[in-house]
Amino acid sequence: MNLFTRPMRLLTAVVLEQTSDAVVKALLELGVMDFIHIDRLDPQQMQKLSSRSSSVNRMTLEDMRHRVEGLLRQGHIRLPSSDILDVKNLEKPQLEEYRKTIDDLTTRLLGLKEQQKESNQQVMGLEEIRRYINENKEEYLDIRVGEIGHGTPEDLKDRLASFGGLLEKVEKSDKYISLTLRRDVSQVDPLLDKFGWVETSDIALQKQAVSLIKSRLESEHQRAVAARSEIEHEVDEVVMQQQGPLFAIWANLRLNELSDQIRSYFAYTKNTTLFSGWVPVDQAENVRKAIEAASEGQCVIEWTNASALPREQVPVAITSPRILRPFQKIVNNFSTPEYGTINPTIFVMVSYMIMFGLMFADVGQGFVLLIVGIFGTRNYAKNPLKPDGMLSRTVVELLIYLGISSIVFGILFGSYFGFALFPALWFNFEAVVAGNADGGLIHDVFGILGITVRFGIIVIYTGLVLNWINLLRKKSFLKLTLDKNGLVGGLLFGVGLYMGFGFVESNYHSFPSDPWITPVLIICILLLILRGFLDYFLSPKGVDAKGVPAQSLGEHVMQAVIEILEIFIGYLSNTLSFMRVAGLGIAHASLMTAFKDLSGGLDSVGGIAIFVLGNIIVIVLEGLSSGIQALRLNYYEFFSRYFTGKGVAYEPVRLSSTFSDKK
Repeated sequence: MNLFTRPMRLLTAVVLEQTSDAVVKALLELGVMDFIHIDRLDPQQMQKLSSRSSSVNRMTLEDMRHRVEGLLRQGHIRLPSSDILDVKNLEKPQLEEYRKTIDDLTTRLLGLKEQQKESNQQVMGLEEIRRYINENKEEYLDIRVGEIGHGTPEDLKDRLASFGGLLEKVEKSDKYISLTLRRDVSQVDPLLDKFGWVETSDIALQKQAVSLIKSRLESEHQRAVAARSEIEHEVDEVVMQQQGPLFAIWANLRLNELSDQIRSYFAYTKNTTLFSGWVPVDQAENVRKAIEAASEGQCVIEWTNASALPREQVPVAITSPRILRPFQKIVNNFSTPEYGTINPTIFVMVSYMIMFGLMFADVGQGFVLLIVGIFGTRNYAKNPLKPDGMLSRTVVELLIYLGISSIVFGILFGSYFGFALFPALWFNFEAVVAGNADGGLIHDVFGILGITVRFGIIVIYTGLVLNWINLLRKKSFLKLTLDKNGLVGGLLFGVGLYMGFGFVESNYHSFPSDPWITPVLIICILLLILRGFLDYFLSPKGVDAKGVPAQSLGEHVMQAVIEILEIFIGYLSNTLSFMRVAGLGIAHASLMTAFKDLSGGLDSVGGIAIFVLGNIIVIVLEGLSSGIQALRLNYYEFFSRYFTGKGVAYEPVRLSSTFSDKK
């Protein structure tokens, strides 16, 4: 894992046109180049270049590939992955041949799908009839006993089956029982009239109709289910027979899509091809060798260091182990870090897990989260095509970490489903909240609040240090020193903490009166005001490219004054914001105490039910609240210190659908 974003270099290359196809294959096989359009050249040079339309519309390729994927899904076949893509097999797509193969298979499946639809309707109708009979809701059924005037009973039986209905012959009689849903009566009446249906006047037989046909209903339902399964199996078999050709078609379509995507960035002269893109520094030599080999050495390659271009133009690649993927998603959901800055993933993992553990400390409940996370992750791994449910892939992976955090802090606080089964390694959280803590390091809730406030200070200062490192790497020395999140801002925060803790130690009577405090505060404030003057004299004057006039001296100074106010107000509120961690931890302990008291006042069965229900409520509601608050504190209290979020994601054109670092 890199502590900083991955170093990048900009490649610009010229190859002969006749070797461009080989170059495309080589670059696609490497899959590390994030292409850019050739628009940085001199306008006179750009006039000599031209773009060329693709011989095949990429949308056509994509639509056809989606048709192939739809057929595979019908056959319950796992969709092909990038593992089957081999650039050596790339060839011009035979669209007419592909279309014929797809159309022929679609036609074969249409008849089966129609049978499947009818079978589904029959099964659903029979299941509904059976449910109404079992629930004695015969008012929803249409039961008739009569004779058929013309036509065959087999034909009428088949026609009624399309509604999920039944036709059963009465033994030793020429009469039949018709059983359908009452809602279908508007379609059943014309059908029976067509077969010359004549109702019987035998009232006793009409009363026995339900019992006479009930046994037949069960066997007919089993037959219909078996028929439906047989049709589904036949569909799977038909698609399975064509799996090889479909996979081959899919692979070539996908390869041509990616190749066309690369070519869309190319520019051409009469005999040459020009392209450009960003490459990670550690892959630059591989890319150079691949281009030279594909172009048979007839190429010109130029490299530009990222430092020569504005940071906002350089794509950002973050290298993090797969094990940190849930926390990488948290970072990505917020924004992409600026190029050359610190990769915050590991810091997010540590702060998030500590915050969650302080709010949701319980070994038993943490074990539940861990089990849900493990089973959820395995379920998604076994069913890669399964869409994300209420608990998405990222969430179930995150639950594994949160479960571990809860278990660790549960051991520290001695909580096992709310019971102190073993002595706490740190202090008994619930005993402190209840006010009956005997001995230990923490005696009351103010001690818990103090822990979270101190943790918040560590988080804020960690963010400040990360910001100082980022600014130092960017050589932004003015912001490094004279900024609310710079060295002066950090010094003011430290002075404020010294005064705050001194005020608390004096039992809230007086602030520290050390002689150095006032001079330090005055000097820091004057330096921050000086920042306003320096910004004015160092910033460009006039109107910028977007037509926005430059700020006046007064505006720069006023902005500096506002930043001073933000330091005094913002740092205080940011620090106290971490008290919500203690608040949710206290709420968690209080809820468990309440449910234990409720369960203790009932009999054994009722008490167990209340206790289990209480734990479920706490796990769902408190777990959700703790996760959200940990996310909020990371985003608004931690990221605000150092995270600029001005980066552009690194998106190389590659065979796999997602980026993974090559080592």
